[in-house]
Amino acid sequence: MTSKNVFLLLMAPVLLVGGALRAAGQSVAPAPAAPIQIADQTPMPAPPVFAAGPPPASYVIGPQDVLKISVVDEGPEMQNQSAVVGADGLISFWALRNIAAGGKTLREVQDRIAAMLADGYIKNPVVRAEIDKYKSQYVTIVGEVRTPSRIPMMASKSLLEALADAGGQSGQAANEAEVSHTSGSKEMIDLRDVQAAQAYLLKDGDVVLVPKAQTFYINGEVHNQGALVWQRNMTLSQAVTLAGGLTDRGTYRNAEATRVDKGKTTVVKLKEQSPVMPEDVITINKRIF
Repeated sequence: MTSKNVFLLLMAPVLLVGGALRAAGQSVAPAPAAPIQIADQTPMPAPPVFAAGPPPASYVIGPQDVLKISVVDEGPEMQNQSAVVGADGLISFWALRNIAAGGKTLREVQDRIAAMLADGYIKNPVVRAEIDKYKSQYVTIVGEVRTPSRIPMMASKSLLEALADAGGQSGQAANEAEVSHTSGSKEMIDLRDVQAAQAYLLKDGDVVLVPKAQTFYINGEVHNQGALVWQRNMTLSQAVTLAGGLTDRGTYRNAEATRVDKGKTTVVKLKEQSPVMPEDVITINKRIF
């Protein structure tokens, strides 16, 4: 998949959501005109269960990884033989048993097997080992993606690559992702910054949550009234821009938002740089003159 295709795939979420929002169980704004509908993309096929290919030299082998082992210039019983790493980190190959593989690199496993073969079996053996199937390291992608799944990885994988492996964001996804680490810490990544998402490297055991987009409603003197996707740290000025800008009669003066906070509905006066909150119902008024 090219970087261009990955970019298009991940930036597909719908930016307009139809229907008036309701606050505290009561209608606070008239229903807008029929919203713009953006056709959802055809879901991509599910990603492969395993990721194959050469790992980095630093890749540490773990339980359930499947190795393929060969000894150069020896018989077929020593060619392309599979060895599954057990929970105890041990593998078997040919007549050899209890070979330590877990926690080691491929080079270390090759050297260990060669040393065991040289001890009474083969003079100067040349051993080749590779990862046939990756199963010990993975990240989990959940939430608003097309194929929530566990994604195998080779030591590291970028957030952008992992989302592409999960089929990309769904049409209801927010433009951010929450990454939870095994240490308990969490980070929020802005997916609108594609370069940052590509540079962000996930680690074994990370869980990536793509939340559903939150919305707000805007009516009055803007070109596109209706429900729109809320973005973190959004200001009133940015919300109006997303709604197509002010009409010729529109003004930021006396702009207000009907907001539900802890079950109570309040009316909040807004200025151009005032923050917009999820579920706000914003009214932009007409200029008097």
